[in-house]
Amino acid sequence: MFQKHLQKAADSIEKRTLYVVATPIGNLADITLRALSVLQKADIICAEDTRVTAQLLSAYGIQGKLVSVREHNEQQMADKIINHLSDDLTVAQVSDAGTPAVCDPGAKLARRVREAGFKVVPVVGASAVMGALSVAGVIEPNFYFNGFLPPKSGERQKLLAKWAQADFPVVMFETPHRIEATLADMAALFPERSLTLAREITKTFETFLSGTVAEIQTTLKNDGNQARGEMVLILHPAPCEKHDTLPDAAQNVMKILAAELPTKQAAELAAKITGEGKKALYDLALEWKRVSDDV
Repeated sequence: MFQKHLQKAADSIEKRTLYVVATPIGNLADITLRALSVLQKADIICAEDTRVTAQLLSAYGIQGKLVSVREHNEQQMADKIINHLSDDLTVAQVSDAGTPAVCDPGAKLARRVREAGFKVVPVVGASAVMGALSVAGVIEPNFYFNGFLPPKSGERQKLLAKWAQADFPVVMFETPHRIEATLADMAALFPERSLTLAREITKTFETFLSGTVAEIQTTLKNDGNQARGEMVLILHPAPCEKHDTLPDAAQNVMKILAAELPTKQAAELAAKITGEGKKALYDLALEWKRVSDDV
């Protein structure tokens, strides 16, 4: 059965196509059969670091022609890759771990290849973002992915301040040498905000910490090992404001506007008229709607 699916994946691979291949973020067993098939059949494999990719290929007994495609040479290499595709070759693009073009090189190459008229096909796989979200207990239907936070404290504080009242989870990457400074910036803005820190996902020392920003900050101060390795932070939504604190006049304005306008637009306008919080007005309208639907 295993060989049957592997052969089926291999048979589906096309010439004149760039395959954007997700690779394991730690545990080598997380690679997919389709990814193995593409890497096995590709005429050329574009790698962020050929040494890292060579280790992955070696682990699965794959020999491939590796070329280096990094951020600094991605535009230049795109012309060569397009020429290879014109010669009826199959090309795979990988990064050191995870999916190319997600905080890694790859986006420029994919865009140039597509503009040249060739197919660009994703080969999905391990994702630090989705892995962290899947265990964080996030129930909201949407989230914001920020990538790496700014290295400078001032820029980082401005960005974090924008999420002080966010009603959606924010996913971000952080490095070991900046995690303490980042937690300090968060603690200065919202120490009681819920936070999940996912560290070394799928690797030997994988850990998940959940609690308030202040609690996680204390955990890292008491255990230096928790400040090591690759990290994903999930800043959970700000607590909902209590609706019973809204004045009757503000509630009446919201009720009138919500009857005539989309909820989001009504909340924005009601906030301007009454001076009350837009989120509290929006949540109040949703609560009215839930009550109405239950009747």
